[in-house]
Amino acid sequence: MSAIRKGPVMSAHSSPGYAGASQEAIEHHYDLSNDFYALWLDPSLTYSCALWEPGDSLEQAQTRKIDYHITQARADSAERVLDIGCGWGSTLQRLIRTHGTDCAVGLTLSRQQAGLARARTWPYGDIRLENWVDHQPDEPYDSIICIGAFEHFARLQLSRIEKIAAYRAFLSRCHSWLRPGGRLSLQTISLEAIPDNPDLLLDLTFIARTIFPESQLPTLAEIHEAGAGTLSLVHTRADGADYARTCRCWLARLLTVRAEATAVVGEAMTLSYERYLRASARLFEHGCTQLLRLTFERTSPH
Repeated sequence: MSAIRKGPVMSAHSSPGYAGASQEAIEHHYDLSNDFYALWLDPSLTYSCALWEPGDSLEQAQTRKIDYHITQARADSAERVLDIGCGWGSTLQRLIRTHGTDCAVGLTLSRQQAGLARARTWPYGDIRLENWVDHQPDEPYDSIICIGAFEHFARLQLSRIEKIAAYRAFLSRCHSWLRPGGRLSLQTISLEAIPDNPDLLLDLTFIARTIFPESQLPTLAEIHEAGAGTLSLVHTRADGADYARTCRCWLARLLTVRAEATAVVGEAMTLSYERYLRASARLFEHGCTQLLRLTFERTSPH
């Protein structure tokens, strides 16, 4: 296993290259407490936008989202699959238990996520506490899935040029890891517009500085520019309304277990998460942020 990077590199152009949010920044959020997240996420512990149909429960909508990405990446028939930002292992668990994937590798920078994901996917999952920058597979992958990690690949201080360079580095690495014809299914929040409403601007600032430090949302244009000459974008869908609904659902669940949540992480942190989930829902509802589900394919040899 590669060594874990302990801090951010200051420039996308420096060596060995900008590698996204530091492990400390990731742990600030995702290592808060497995027990806390288990109180208000669905039983699979899927912490990203669901894919809703009328009448869905949260668990059904999350399973539909996972299956969507598995299908888009053609991972349902793949032998080797990489999950970048694997969280608590719900996608890998689905691949192993439902599709019989022979080699399911997951990357995360969260120690708590890695520990639980290993237990949930044992003995077939290969969960690594590893930055994608350090990943060196022995063989190419048939499919790559990346859900909710791309948002952490740039930080507020980076210029547009530096952001695009960081995104291009990631997409180029995915190209090098995939077999010809292999696919990457990517899900990310994108920034549509800086709010002119003071309250919405405060929401956006609070999330960026307090909840997800060292992270900045991409724009679709930046992703397009970064992908030029690397992977071919073959399918795009925008589901901001689905993320607003997901955040509202998480908030409702958190409110019903406020006493238990407060016992685990304290009152101040519980209130902070309630604020974050309300703010996130508002930003999607007002069109300031969008939820992108993007399918890339390795169609060229270089």
